[in-house]
Amino acid sequence: MTELLLLVSVFAGSFLVGYLLILKVPPLLHTPLMSMTNAVSGVTVLGALLLFAVSTAPPERALGVLAILLATFNVVGGFAITDRMLKLFKEGRPPVLRPPGEAPAGEDGEQPAGG
Repeated sequence: MTELLLLVSVFAGSFLVGYLLILKVPPLLHTPLMSMTNAVSGVTVLGALLLFAVSTAPPERALGVLAILLATFNVVGGFAITDRMLKLFKEGRPPVLRPPGEAPAGEDGEQPAGG
């Protein structure tokens, strides 16, 4: 019981720290950050696969299957989104980077009239 409480505490603390750190990441760094989380999810898949190399109880196997499914979903989704971002750069259209709340510019780069 003490071991489970320790593991849950570490998980909750890691979640909180990770959440607070992600909030402070500027939008320009989200794609590189996503690539890093893909790598972490890949390690999660490997760890869950290693779990199946030894004899485990049914609840541990269920957690292993859940870890493999969720981490695989994250890896595939992350690569799909990264691929879409890279295609934007290959098409020759630079990404529109403007501060949050700033109105989009008109076709010729001028600010829209009336403001």
